[in-house]
Amino acid sequence: MITIVASYNVTPNQPTPSDPIWLSDSDQIGHLRHVNTIYAYKSRPNNTIDIERMKNSLSKILVPYYPIAGRLKLTKNGRMEVDCNAKGVTLIEAESTATFGDYGDFAPSDSTMELVPKVDYTRPSEDMPLMLVQLTRFCGGEGLAIGVAFSHPLVDGTAAIFFINRWAKLVRGEELDPNEVPFLDRTLLKFPEPSEPCVDLPEWKPVRFMPDNIAEQNKISAILLKLSSSQVEKLKKKANEQPSKEGVRPYSRFEAISSHIWRCASKAHHAHASDENHQPTVVTFSVDIRNRLNPPLPQNYFGNALAKTLTPKCSVGDILLNPLSYGAQKIRDAVYAVTYEYIRSHISYVLGQEQLDNIRAFFSGQGDLINEPYSGNPHNILITSWMSLPVYDADFGWGKPVHFGLAKVFREVRAHIIISPDGDGVLISMNFLTALMDLFKKFFYEDI
Repeated sequence: MITIVASYNVTPNQPTPSDPIWLSDSDQIGHLRHVNTIYAYKSRPNNTIDIERMKNSLSKILVPYYPIAGRLKLTKNGRMEVDCNAKGVTLIEAESTATFGDYGDFAPSDSTMELVPKVDYTRPSEDMPLMLVQLTRFCGGEGLAIGVAFSHPLVDGTAAIFFINRWAKLVRGEELDPNEVPFLDRTLLKFPEPSEPCVDLPEWKPVRFMPDNIAEQNKISAILLKLSSSQVEKLKKKANEQPSKEGVRPYSRFEAISSHIWRCASKAHHAHASDENHQPTVVTFSVDIRNRLNPPLPQNYFGNALAKTLTPKCSVGDILLNPLSYGAQKIRDAVYAVTYEYIRSHISYVLGQEQLDNIRAFFSGQGDLINEPYSGNPHNILITSWMSLPVYDADFGWGKPVHFGLAKVFREVRAHIIISPDGDGVLISMNFLTALMDLFKKFFYEDI
């Protein structure tokens, strides 16, 4: 049980610009709500929360990061922009009756969702903070958690994580370097409107899979899976067993792990119902486009810089009958497809009238109408990789977090990959069909 001790509205400690911030097409597409993450810290002698220090440092960093203190608003043409009105962000103090150990490995669940701030989506958008933070002390002084809810139209994972790390730096009493000041001009992603797609785009609306028992098939739960460095190397070796063509680099850690996840999911479906081998299956994921533009975006670009891509279509049977390299190559094909021309065409295509209608629905209090692509087919997997991000640099003076991860169980099959906190391998937060989870876990560790 969580008890709210206090709630504060934190605003920038200096006057900030009030001109609205234009949001790019990359900001407009996809998930329109907040993304919830958790940082967990074990007990140590000096990890008491100095709430005044937390508030003061947050107020200070909101000056260069002033859009966070604003609010989303709807323009006349149905797009979103940020009203830089300095209304502030929410900082909550809370206490839990549970101990640190009661949360186990902090796999996404109803319990972990209690550690992040609740966002009231029935409130008018002009009253809805773009960031909320909850500091929760565990029972017995065993540790604490920081739960963050960040508006996805405002930032992607890269921008959000770097913000939290820089806030932590101020809390420790250090100052920001000049290169840590955010780049806020999103018009770098204002592409000329193409009259028609410059490249062939994938079909984003496949026929949805309709299981016999919809309620059972659609029930999703989440687990955390660990792959040690040696297990990751085994997967890479397995993916690269087929001799590669001259000049072609070996399959990467991301390609090998993603193919393994895809293959284990397909095995679980086959073991549960062998007649599902004909079912189509794809993997979809977002590619960071900061370095894929010409010229590249500044590394301190603050916003969404993502383009969604998906693998060439195949069937569950194709994944099962071919080696690990088969899925790895399809993952690579999806990555290679994201060229500058693809980015322009894709974002303009996905931000069509249907998405603009979703945005209008969100602002009218009907945000549940928003669905991720492919959420209706349990054979499709959404994969997110944060392996390259410094997620454990969020040291607020209590040392590095012993856990970082998502808090929510999603409604679709998806995997989230991050580096393990001990530096040995990776952690995978897997949202999968509850009825098939034991099968998935069995296949996941079977040969490694």
